[in-house]
Amino acid sequence: MRLIDLSHAIEDGMVTYKGLPAPVICDYWSREASRGFYDDGSEFQIGRIDMVANTGTYLDCPSHRYADGDDLSRVGLGRLAGLDALVVRTGEALAIGADRFEGLEVAGKAVLVHTGWDRFWRTDAYLQNHPFLTAEAADLLARRGAALVGIDSHNIDDTSGRSRPVHTRLLGAGVLIVEHLTNLGALPDRAFRFTAAPPKVVGMGTFPVRAFAEVA
Repeated sequence: MRLIDLSHAIEDGMVTYKGLPAPVICDYWSREASRGFYDDGSEFQIGRIDMVANTGTYLDCPSHRYADGDDLSRVGLGRLAGLDALVVRTGEALAIGADRFEGLEVAGKAVLVHTGWDRFWRTDAYLQNHPFLTAEAADLLARRGAALVGIDSHNIDDTSGRSRPVHTRLLGAGVLIVEHLTNLGALPDRAFRFTAAPPKVVGMGTFPVRAFAEVA
């Protein structure tokens, strides 16, 4: 079994989403400070991170959009780990419509949308005029029972306006979302499995994940 990492590394000062603060990563307990607590030369480091939940490659679950939706603690591992998956390659398309998913068997699967936009990661270009799914595409994926939809772009919705129909439709149907994926070009066109599991946090609807594929 070969593993393919599909996550961005989280770094101090890294901007993921325009208008949201970058994470601050530092020592809570440095190696130097720890030495005085031990007599045998041991030293330890305990890190600290201050960040918003929408940092790096992250998962959205229903409570991100709906107050009564499942939060991270109520999303079972069966919805996050070892999902049958497929990749949909969109080329240079900006608005990714329902026609891209016609004829695909998506029921119960993680559908990963490969746009190639991750090539602009950590540049100004990444934050604007990015590829996105249309509301019609979201309706089709929700209606046909997709378990999760991921994208390697700045947002699964069009951020040029003041509505988020794709989040509304997918999360309303219980379909999980993973944004800011990377390295989808390394995925095979044949079947593989996908995992994107966040910590089990009560009261939160979004959190970074270590997303990866398992390829036989």
